[in-house]
Amino acid sequence: MGKTLLDKQALVYLPTMHPEPTSPQHLLELARQVLDIEADALRTLSARLDHRFADAVSLMLACSGRVVVTGMGKSGHVGSKIAATLASTGTPAFFMHPGEASHGDLGMIAHDDVVLAMSNSGESNEIVSIVPLIKRRGAKLIAMTGNPESTMAREADVHLNAAVDKEACPLNLAPTASTTAALALGDALAVALLDARGFSADDFARTHPGGSLGRRLLVHVHDIMHTGDALPKIDHEASLKVALLEMTKKGLGMTAVVDGNGKVTGVFTDGDLRRALEHALDLQQARVTDLMTKNPKTIYADELAVAAVEKMDTLKINGLLVVDHDNTLLGALNMHDLLKAGVV
Repeated sequence: MGKTLLDKQALVYLPTMHPEPTSPQHLLELARQVLDIEADALRTLSARLDHRFADAVSLMLACSGRVVVTGMGKSGHVGSKIAATLASTGTPAFFMHPGEASHGDLGMIAHDDVVLAMSNSGESNEIVSIVPLIKRRGAKLIAMTGNPESTMAREADVHLNAAVDKEACPLNLAPTASTTAALALGDALAVALLDARGFSADDFARTHPGGSLGRRLLVHVHDIMHTGDALPKIDHEASLKVALLEMTKKGLGMTAVVDGNGKVTGVFTDGDLRRALEHALDLQQARVTDLMTKNPKTIYADELAVAAVEKMDTLKINGLLVVDHDNTLLGALNMHDLLKAGVV
């Protein structure tokens, strides 16, 4: 009887010796296991790379058409991302759903294209069924699979082995480590092609004009500076009163001071005004040349707007005058203009 009670007690208390499935400790341990398994998969993949990776890059680099990426299920989701990465880094590419390919989308593929087909098993029916048609159209085929002995691997012009020892899923079923490996291998292809093409930051910006990076790399000072009637400027012989009226009218918190040839001799700002008010000055009689900041910081019109941001941050100022290489005034801008343009 005592033994039975002990057994029952053991049965009651044994589960409390392990973390509950939803406890923070258990969740963190599981997360670390997943990350470790996937990190190991990438290290193994890196060590396994050989000449076939270079062959795949060479095929894509020589392609005069498009890289057509295809994959089913989770491989398709990864393939769609790879196609987008290729397209945004200088390699024209698009994703083709293999299920739709046999219903007309195969017409997207031309003889001068390269097809990157993705399947962990290498036996996806939707892809295997269109492989002969892809080859008949004259396109080159790169297969990325986890099975070097698969149908897709055997039929490909180049096979990329993306096999993993196990999935990060505790059941070893859900695509996890395998999709991470495929995604990373696709990134490696894109970066290798980017480097081979000499793809620059300016090229990247031109494919991302709507993003913040594109704006930072494409917007120049001349795109956002104030010019013409919106440009605050006064003659170097003007009075302080005239300077204040010009600043109020133009609303930039400053005004340029120029000589008779339009060259910048100084700038008068809100800060200069505050410093002037600390002294007993006759605002009606004071000349702006006595109060302005001489040799002000300037920027050229053809510089990137982000350079203006960096200069203002470094100098702790809120505005800049824009000049040409002869110091002739061309425009002005302040931090608000940069914020409005989305480069800050």
